[in-house]
Amino acid sequence: MPLHHANRLLETAGRIILGKERELRLALACLVARGHLLIEDVPGVGKTTLAHVLARLMGLQFQRIQFTSDLLPADILGVSVFDRSTSAFRFHPGPVFAQLILADEINRATPKTQSALLEAMEERQVTADGETFALPEPFFVIATQNPAHQIGTFPLPESQLDRFLLRIHLGYPDRAAERALLMGEDRRALLERQPAVTTPAALLELQQAAQGVHVSAALVDYVQALLATTRNSPELLSGLSPRAGLGLIAAARAWALIDGRDHVLPEDVQTLFPHVAAHRLHLAGDGRPVPPATLARLTQAVAVR
Repeated sequence: MPLHHANRLLETAGRIILGKERELRLALACLVARGHLLIEDVPGVGKTTLAHVLARLMGLQFQRIQFTSDLLPADILGVSVFDRSTSAFRFHPGPVFAQLILADEINRATPKTQSALLEAMEERQVTADGETFALPEPFFVIATQNPAHQIGTFPLPESQLDRFLLRIHLGYPDRAAERALLMGEDRRALLERQPAVTTPAALLELQQAAQGVHVSAALVDYVQALLATTRNSPELLSGLSPRAGLGLIAAARAWALIDGRDHVLPEDVQTLFPHVAAHRLHLAGDGRPVPPATLARLTQAVAVR
């Protein structure tokens, strides 16, 4: 996906999801970095629409999985069925075998069902009955999550949260964007008429290009200092892992590439840090999620050299 295709994608998506240009760019950076995206917000602000928009505009094979309390792992991964003609079991792939998966309201499912995605998100494969099946490329999971205080939710365990590269909030639209939504055409009808603006093959090219964006030794020092600050902070239950550091650099590379640069700046890291760190860190004592003010203090505590 040449950069002009990425810019066109963001421009087209911005005409469907109004007033959320920054969030759309974060979502695209997550995909270019080969990560997975967690969207936490109240119902009705466009979380599901965002996933549909990305799949449609990139020409990706799309599957939506509605997570509920009675959903089983086999409903996601697939099931082996006995074939009488061959007298053997044959694996029938589940909906996870698509390029973009929308795990809708993921925290309404039990931890056992949530864990069905762990191998798929990390290894990009599924193991069933001792046999391993590769998932398609590109492979991208967008999960939506209801606020934890809502009835019928199960907290995502740390191992599941760590599989998501970025977490974003869409929030309510501003007055102008909301008025345009209220007076305009239904977003689903608008999207159905919208052709793809790029291809999965072009997206793979952009993902490859992002891995070549230059990261200086000084910038790695800065990232390590951020990681160390979270580990040494008495405010936090535990700090960020090396996997989180790798994710932060990958996301910063993708962000720089979308911005048209061949090198990462400290500002890129500062922009992505809250979205990489917030769902991985918890306050010491009560284990509550880290508030934005704490993340801001952690960032400000590390000088850029």
